[in-house]
Amino acid sequence: MKIGIIGSGDVGRALGSAFAAINHQVMIGSRTPDSDELKAWMEKTGKRACTGSVTNAAAFADLIVLAVNWTGVEDTLQQVRPEAAGKVVIDVTNPLEFSGTEPPRLALGHTISGGEVVQQLLPDSHVVKTLNIVNYAHMAHPKYYEGTPVMFYCGNNPSAKKTVSVLLRGLGWHDTSDLGDITNSRTLEPLCLLWITYGMAHNTWDHAFAVLKK
Repeated sequence: MKIGIIGSGDVGRALGSAFAAINHQVMIGSRTPDSDELKAWMEKTGKRACTGSVTNAAAFADLIVLAVNWTGVEDTLQQVRPEAAGKVVIDVTNPLEFSGTEPPRLALGHTISGGEVVQQLLPDSHVVKTLNIVNYAHMAHPKYYEGTPVMFYCGNNPSAKKTVSVLLRGLGWHDTSDLGDITNSRTLEPLCLLWITYGMAHNTWDHAFAVLKK
């Protein structure tokens, strides 16, 4: 599969390397596709990796991953909407606002979510929210000695969710859970806020959530 990753930060590069490692072709879309950082990423990731503009990456892709800061989401999606039409879009973003050293807060919540906004901005695409509740370093092949972490996902299109579920399993997520339609991003995004608050309280960023069944 050809996967276009919109965003060249830690999340985008980590997922790009992870997808390439399981034999997908990956293009990272960036405003600076020729940066030294991305050249180093391509050299490390190997022949399945390349870079381009955000529209290049969206056009290249069979499936798109949205991995940009929330403040850049609307502008970015306006650029790639034609190229993203008809495609599955994995939304790993969180609508966070940061101020000083205090824990961030959600820019949206209760009556709408970031995932819903992404779907509204890409009405011709199939948005699936997932991978937004864990550190980028553990988005692939998570290993936790105290249990098996869970990865939730939600979206409106059953076929798109099936595709994403298969990809998650390829990344090593052995416990995945379909939460329903994209409105359930209203639950997933506050869960990210809980993840951040716990991390700040305990000075750790290597934790994840698990569901214990009796």
